[in-house]
Amino acid sequence: MRNFSPLDKFLCEAQYCLDTLSQRNIGTRKNPAIHAENTELNPEQKRQSQGFMRVNHTGEICAQALYRGQAFGTQNSHLKAHFNTAAMEELDHLNWCQERLNELDSHSSYLNPFWYIASFLIGISAARLGDDLSLGFVEETEKQVIKHLSHHQQTLASNDQKSRAIITVMTEDEARHADNAHHSGAKELPRALKFIMQLQSKVMTTTAYYL
Repeated sequence: MRNFSPLDKFLCEAQYCLDTLSQRNIGTRKNPAIHAENTELNPEQKRQSQGFMRVNHTGEICAQALYRGQAFGTQNSHLKAHFNTAAMEELDHLNWCQERLNELDSHSSYLNPFWYIASFLIGISAARLGDDLSLGFVEETEKQVIKHLSHHQQTLASNDQKSRAIITVMTEDEARHADNAHHSGAKELPRALKFIMQLQSKVMTTTAYYL
């Protein structure tokens, strides 16, 4: 088996980043909205759906980078496989959100390259804190994502069944990832770190909604 040098690993991650940002990475599951009714949205409803799905798409960009960063930073081979598997599952979400944005005649966030790099570095930093805190970071991140998705479900136009179908499956997957992290030995994060994560999330969701 070939042993990859640090440069090899860095180049692999750089390629994965480019593939993710350009939507070249392929998921494995069918879009859950494929059979949902495609109803007509009025201009206000359409703008809201565009904003929410853009936020969700950027969130999935961050998820890809975060998991890849944690896998890159950990020395635990079991945990590395865990993070890479989670990233592949989140890839489906990324593709579904992009497909929905295309249907809504909208675009992904222009700031996605920044958010990918920032999240990748955060993932590496989390991994260096130790396996239990790294898993705790995953659990807390997923809990915050679920709150955002629940807000979207409550606020979206009732007739936007396609966006709702996607968000429903995303919520189920995020809850499972949080549960997996918890049962793998996640340690609860300090309150100050949770607050910082909430602030970062607020900045990301606000900017991605419009940009």
